[in-house]
Amino acid sequence: MDNLTAHKASEYDQKVRQTIPFYDTIHAEVTRLVKLIRPEVKCWVDTGCGTGRVAAQALRDFPAAEFILADPSEAMLVQTRGRLTNYDSARVTILPPIGSADLELHVANNTADVITAIQCHHYMQRPERIKALRACREVLKPGGLFITFENIAPRTAAGVRFGLAAWKHFLMDNGRTEQESDQQIARYGKELLPITAEEHLDALAQAGFGVVEIFWYSQMQAGFYAIK
Repeated sequence: MDNLTAHKASEYDQKVRQTIPFYDTIHAEVTRLVKLIRPEVKCWVDTGCGTGRVAAQALRDFPAAEFILADPSEAMLVQTRGRLTNYDSARVTILPPIGSADLELHVANNTADVITAIQCHHYMQRPERIKALRACREVLKPGGLFITFENIAPRTAAGVRFGLAAWKHFLMDNGRTEQESDQQIARYGKELLPITAEEHLDALAQAGFGVVEIFWYSQMQAGFYAIK
């Protein structure tokens, strides 16, 4: 594969809605929260930008903002460049392939008003995750807003069992075969390394954020925000 997801970058936009419940809702919630907390955003960093879906919407909703986009997959960045080709290069900077932990190598500290990390850190072990969150915090201005959505781990074995069963139903209801659904489910705990909502909040606090909150939750997905 050419990225960390289960789909080739060229097929990602087609496949992702069959894979992630509430995909469009998640993106709408990002926009809603930025409008509430940092509506005057001038510099927005989207790490793990994938095919540029978040940036494409935000460029329309926040016409005064400039965007810095990062992703560890060059194949994903190719898709992003294609999606955003009509936007002024003064508003969009696409970094070379990097993960969140390396943002500080390319973006000066205290630069960003907003950083988003949507469905991109659940491939990380805890030490790597903390390093990535700390890098995001350093790049934010004081008072800057960090938003992340992630797959999350239920608190109990029964919760995991029921959550995975619900996910399999979603996959099959959206056109996946049973074999494809089982292959996706099998990634849980191996390629996908979710942590509980409580562990997410603790990790954000450990990374040094002052305000740490959960603002959206649906079984095995959650949205969190933090303020530097």
